[in-house]
Amino acid sequence: MEKLMRKFFLFLSNNKFFTKLAKKYGLRFGAARFVAGEQIAQATDTIRRLNKHDLVVTLDHLGEFVSDEKEARERTEQCVKAIEAIAEENLDSQLSLKMTSMGLDISRELVMENMRKILEAGKKHNVFVTIDMEDYERCQATIDIFEELKKDYDGLGTVLQAYLYRTVDDLQHLNQYNPNLRLVKGAYKESPEVAYPNKKDVDENFKKIIKMHLENGNYTAVATHDDAMIEYTKELVKEKGYSKDQFEFQMLYGIRNELQDQLVKEGYTVRVYVPYGNDWYGYFMRRLAERPANVAFVLKGILKK
Repeated sequence: MEKLMRKFFLFLSNNKFFTKLAKKYGLRFGAARFVAGEQIAQATDTIRRLNKHDLVVTLDHLGEFVSDEKEARERTEQCVKAIEAIAEENLDSQLSLKMTSMGLDISRELVMENMRKILEAGKKHNVFVTIDMEDYERCQATIDIFEELKKDYDGLGTVLQAYLYRTVDDLQHLNQYNPNLRLVKGAYKESPEVAYPNKKDVDENFKKIIKMHLENGNYTAVATHDDAMIEYTKELVKEKGYSKDQFEFQMLYGIRNELQDQLVKEGYTVRVYVPYGNDWYGYFMRRLAERPANVAFVLKGILKK
C-alpha cells in the first residue's frame, strides 16, 4: 500500500494541470504546513522564528522545470532578493535552489549566467548556496555545472542521492573539491536501471556515503527524518571522534519538529529546509509520497475546515 501511495503522489507531482491549478488557488489542503508562505516576507518571518529556537535554515524559492527564459530570469531575481533579505535581516540562513528554475533545460549559457548572478550575490553577502539535485536525467549536468562554478565560488555546495547506483562514484570524484554536500535518500521516481528499488539497499548506500564523506574530512549534511540514519550518524561520529562542527542534520520544514528541537538540545546543528513561493505543488506532492503520516495530517486538516 505504501509503495502504491508513493507512486501515486510522485505521478501527481509531475502533473502540469494540477500544478497550474495549485498556483491559482494558493496554499490550501495542508500545504501550508510544509511551505512558509508565498512571499519572501513570510519566509523571513519563519526563519526568524526558527533561529530563535537555535535552528539554522536553508531557504528555497520553490519552482522547477522552467521552460521560459523570462521566467528563469525572474526566478533568478527572486533568489538574489532572498539572499539580500537574509543579509539585511541578519538571519542564520543559506539558500537552496534548483537549476531547472534558472534555465537548465533551456540553455547552458542561460543557466550559467543566472547561477553566476546568484553566486555573486551570495559571495557579496556571505550566504552559502546549495544546488539541489533533481531527477536522474539532470544529474550529470548538475555535477558538471557544480564543478565549473566551484572553481570560482567557495560558498557553493550540492546534493547527492543515496538511491542512485552512481552516487558512490560521484562522491569519490567530487572529493577533489573538498565539497560541502547534502546527502539524501532521494525523492524522485526513478527506473530500477539507475536507482535501487528496495529501501534496504538505499539505506545501506546512505550509510556508506555518510561514512565516506566524513572520512574524507568534508563537511557533511545528513538530510533525513529517519531515526535509524540519525542514530547511525551519531554512533559513527562518536566512534571516530569527529567534531560536531564537521556535520549537521537537515530536515524539512513542518516535519518532525520535536525531533529537530531534541537534536538541538543534544548539541547538534540542525538546518531546516524552508521552501516558499507559489510553485509549491510538486514539492508538496513529494512530501506526501515520502511519508504516509503526512497524508494523514493533511486529511485531518481538510476535515477540520
